[in-house]
Amino acid sequence: MSGSGATPGPGSSPAACRFAHYFVLCGIDADSGLEPDELAVLYQWLEADRHGKSQDAANTTSGENFDQSPLRRTFKSKVLAHYPQNIEWNPFDQDAVNMLCMPKGLSFRTQTDTRDPQFHSFIITREDGSRTYGFVLTFYEEVTSKPICTAMQTLYQMHNAEHSSSVYASSSCSMDSLASSIDEGDTTSLLKLQRYNSYDISRDTLYVSKSICLITPLPFMQACKKFLIQLYMAVTSQQPPPLPLESYIHNILYEVPLPPPGRSLKFYGVYEPVICQRPGPNELPLSDYPLREAFELLGLENLVQVFTCVLLEMQILLYSQDYQRLMTVAEGITTLLFPFQWQHVYVPILPASLLHFLDAPVPYLMGLQSKEGTDRSKLELPQEANLCFVDIDNHFIELPEEFPQFPNKVDFIQELSEVLFQFGIPPEGSLHCSENATKLKNLVLKDLVNDKKNGNVSANNISMYELLKGNETIARLQALAKRTGVTVEKMDLPASLGEKEKDLKLQCEEAELRDYQLNVQLREVFANRFTQMFADYEAFVIQTAQDMESWLTNREQMQNFDKASFLSDQPEPYLPFLSRFIETQMFATFIDNKIMSQWEEKDPLLRVFDSRIEKIRLYNVRAPTLRTSIYQKCSTLKEAAQSIEQRLMKMDHTAIHPHLLDMKIGQGKYEQGFFPKLQSDVLATGPTNNNRWVSRSATQRRKERLRQHSEHVGLDNDLREKYMQEARSLGKNLRQPKLSDLSPAVIAQTNWKFVEGLLKECRMKTKRMLVEKMGHEAVELGHGEANITGLEENTLIASLCDLLERIWSHGLQVKQGKSALWSHLIQFQDREEKQEHLAESPVALGPERRKSDSGVMLPTLRVSLIQDMRHIQNMSEIKTDVGRARAWIRLSLEKKLLSQHLKQLLSNQPLTKKLYKRYAFLRCEEEREQFLYHLLSLNAVDYFCFTSVFTTIMIPYRSVIIPIKKLSNAIITSNPWICVSGELGDTGVMPIPKNLLEMTFECQNLGKLTTVQIGHDNSGLLAKWLVDCVMVRNEITGHTYRFPCGRWLGKGIDDGSLERILIGELMASAADEDLVKQCRTPPQQKSPTTARRLSITSLTGKTPKPNAGQIQEGIGEAVNNIVKHFHKPEKERGSLTVLLCGENGLVAALEQVFHHGFKSARIFHKNVFIWDFIERAVAYFETTDQILDNEDDVLIQKSSCKTFCHYVNAINTAPRNIGKDGKFQILVCLGTRDRLLPQWIPLLAECPAITRMYEESALLRDHMTVNSLIRILQTIQDFTIVLEGSLIKGVDV
Repeated sequence: MSGSGATPGPGSSPAACRFAHYFVLCGIDADSGLEPDELAVLYQWLEADRHGKSQDAANTTSGENFDQSPLRRTFKSKVLAHYPQNIEWNPFDQDAVNMLCMPKGLSFRTQTDTRDPQFHSFIITREDGSRTYGFVLTFYEEVTSKPICTAMQTLYQMHNAEHSSSVYASSSCSMDSLASSIDEGDTTSLLKLQRYNSYDISRDTLYVSKSICLITPLPFMQACKKFLIQLYMAVTSQQPPPLPLESYIHNILYEVPLPPPGRSLKFYGVYEPVICQRPGPNELPLSDYPLREAFELLGLENLVQVFTCVLLEMQILLYSQDYQRLMTVAEGITTLLFPFQWQHVYVPILPASLLHFLDAPVPYLMGLQSKEGTDRSKLELPQEANLCFVDIDNHFIELPEEFPQFPNKVDFIQELSEVLFQFGIPPEGSLHCSENATKLKNLVLKDLVNDKKNGNVSANNISMYELLKGNETIARLQALAKRTGVTVEKMDLPASLGEKEKDLKLQCEEAELRDYQLNVQLREVFANRFTQMFADYEAFVIQTAQDMESWLTNREQMQNFDKASFLSDQPEPYLPFLSRFIETQMFATFIDNKIMSQWEEKDPLLRVFDSRIEKIRLYNVRAPTLRTSIYQKCSTLKEAAQSIEQRLMKMDHTAIHPHLLDMKIGQGKYEQGFFPKLQSDVLATGPTNNNRWVSRSATQRRKERLRQHSEHVGLDNDLREKYMQEARSLGKNLRQPKLSDLSPAVIAQTNWKFVEGLLKECRMKTKRMLVEKMGHEAVELGHGEANITGLEENTLIASLCDLLERIWSHGLQVKQGKSALWSHLIQFQDREEKQEHLAESPVALGPERRKSDSGVMLPTLRVSLIQDMRHIQNMSEIKTDVGRARAWIRLSLEKKLLSQHLKQLLSNQPLTKKLYKRYAFLRCEEEREQFLYHLLSLNAVDYFCFTSVFTTIMIPYRSVIIPIKKLSNAIITSNPWICVSGELGDTGVMPIPKNLLEMTFECQNLGKLTTVQIGHDNSGLLAKWLVDCVMVRNEITGHTYRFPCGRWLGKGIDDGSLERILIGELMASAADEDLVKQCRTPPQQKSPTTARRLSITSLTGKTPKPNAGQIQEGIGEAVNNIVKHFHKPEKERGSLTVLLCGENGLVAALEQVFHHGFKSARIFHKNVFIWDFIERAVAYFETTDQILDNEDDVLIQKSSCKTFCHYVNAINTAPRNIGKDGKFQILVCLGTRDRLLPQWIPLLAECPAITRMYEESALLRDHMTVNSLIRILQTIQDFTIVLEGSLIKGVDV
């Protein structure tokens, strides 16, 4: 039966469209008797290993786990029977099914215990991502086997003997274990102990759990639950069922088809019909788990937060005593992801033996059953930095830090609460929902707190609930209406449901219909959010490959989505969420599916999503498709609910009734309370000639043909398979844990996969960070296009922090606090500090110093991992360990020391061995080296990821003023001052202690430094000062800025300035200087050099003067740089001050223009400056009225003259001691800001003073040059220029 063309044998091929694939029975195997659960033993062995105890110690007890009373122990369950034996495309996985049907193994009870049946479901995800669903009803059956009862009695005698002896010996060890076997913190524990420790074969009846299970290809949960409950009722009722049970099981396995898409189906259980329906091809895919329960369990606010965590692919751990709750929440939330799909480890019910999977350093969504009475604090989790912990039973969630909110969250929650409100569900959730509600209700009402974070019911609502228990729904609705301020039109209260049912002849229970309608309406609201958010995603898909094969081969190298352009189109508030979401695996897979759809059939989810986007476009033809953050509600709720109602009102298909089978006489005997031994020969195969299938054979053949076609579509299947595993899953290194094989070898192999995956992810992340950043820096030099935004950089760095946390928590055995990395750092710090105290060496090495020409130096910062930690520990703004670890990573990255620091941290091998198990990533030598090497590559670019994020912290700075000693006085008598400005603020004027050229000061983070103002008060005899430059260093990040000056400060020398504004440049760090040899990073734009500043002043002809062509080129270049600046995304623009006043800036270029042909001869041995020319022009404008031919021109000219004179006078009268060149700089900056330069230039060119002060050949006396200069300057008039405060301080225009 392997060839695709083989004809289907009876009961085999049609299984593809059968409702159920297997019926399974699990329970105790009377022949093998009581066996301890090996998996539980393995789990204890793993736990012992995790806590570093000796395994032998664990083994001696765990074989028989004597410390627990026998009724509380886990025993091995077996699959007692399953029908049919096997189905080709869904092979029966015995171990997995057994483990998931009875995740805790067999449990025993006596007649004194509660023995209610429990329903739960499970899911098996295969390696290729396909899923099979299981639905299980577990009930208790009396044990009739004498040997098993005797074995239980014997176990009790051994247990009691051991405990009484150990209690007398007061051995603390067994007392502990005794305590642990009883529910902790339980006042009745002694009574319980007596009850649990009493099984008497003569007095007590022993019961054992048994499970019946249906395994189906689609999650028809409600239908399967009803069918199983009817089977159970048939077993326990006093009357035997109408037909032998085999008839019903045979019917559901072989005679009930899957309903076709868009249709409903009725089939028959033991007592009443069961109905199910399947959505049509253009509707949201099937989801049968009631979302009502998920919302009631978590509360709306909490559910949206968990949903956001799932979208961002964090680690999500669900925690509840009830297996079905775990499934309901997991399936509910993954259903809401449409059109995306969860791409990582998905185990909604994690059997106890698989607990080591919580160690997985990958995103996961898992559910863990909580033991009765254990609280969250006792739960030791390997990694919590990126964990979303969902305590379902207590209505409580713990979120990861640095968590962006879902876009339009408030409106979104409002819209959802309106839907819930129509169905009478309070948005804060309620604990009245499932079987354990009554137990929980008493528990929770006592300690419910009015606490918005946990979505709990507020105190006043409770009293109301308690009063109106009779009609809870009405009470809830009233409370809700009051709170949300919603006005409700006339409401149909459920009183009239009886009549309604008669009218509509609904074949489906009202409650169930309402659940279906609520499900679909809530899902529509969620789907609508994505349809609005990604309405134009197609425009940004990058499709470069010509054919599928070449695309698959180069998948890793290719960008498949233009992220930067997409983000630049989005409303600002969406960005924190979207920038992280488009980096996820689920989004990448969604886009991959889109690209693949040009070569093969569209993915069903994608098809539905695309058709919805199409629909939106049709409706919004007239409206421009501008992205707005205005919230648009879902408009399809009514239709969605109606289509379900119509399907359930008229049945499209009815399956064959169960009927008598050809059974041997005497079998199928009925005994109340016992599930009969089924006759396997009638259940092993389906009917040989079943007319139901004949009509389907044409469809079947068509399907076969389609399948063959898709197999020969021109792509070799192995390549496709390889692609599935490799290309699509960048960083998705582990798919699903195999539930069946759990030998230590397999565990080791899984861990090895993790190690390889982490390394691959590290390579991809560092490469992406480099390429993006390098690309961006290359653009500043004019190569290529920039495509990284500050936002995107932040996202990449956040994901690097997350990766480091995952690496540090892999294979961890000792951890303090929530961050594995910070815990390691703290322990390293403790050890180092102890050694420092021991050493206490009196010989301290003097730090080296950076020398400059003048001999004044900046002491070098010592590279110290511990010192960087102390900086972080001193930051009172950061309150948590996870936050500290992230800040430390950002600081190390900015200082280009991340790789070096981590290398030093890991060099302490005894510590690493103490903290990590042998298989941990950090103990794999070769991978660790490669990982550090990838991180080292990040030193090639400049990050400001610490400075730009922690904007409010206090930072110590050190400044040094370096005079030119040869020409200047060594000592000055005046009082100098300094003011340092950065992108985030300035220090204000700070006096410099006299003749101390170095000072340290602390102030709030200034960001990247831009300017320094330096000056003095000109007092005393020695008041002239020639400054070479000022150096300022951030003492935390080590960034050093140089502010070149090269001018005099003093009256009667140079241009008579007592203060100057200096423009800064970032110096290359020591780490850079080492790296420059390996790879060159584009340098930042520099500030004006000393040479230029001096040449402008003294113009003695020592430096070659630029010619007219070079000057015009310089102007063009300066203006061009300003235009480019404004075309960059706002967060990426850098400093405008440098473009105006720095080297090659606009001021410098205009100075060159004004200097060209300037008669700078010394009139009476005094330098002449451009400002002298400007003042002459002002004097001329103020005394003269020019006469022009045209009246209009006169007015324009007059107003230009007026503003020009006003500005120049304002600069001259400003309360600042700025020199003449400084005044010219201010004039140019103000003229640029207020768009006046193009008006002023012609005035100056035509003013008579020009003939006296400029030669014939001067550029300003050439009409064509002046006109082209005006045109060039007009190009920057479209931009809003904001000047830094330090440039124009005190000038009032």
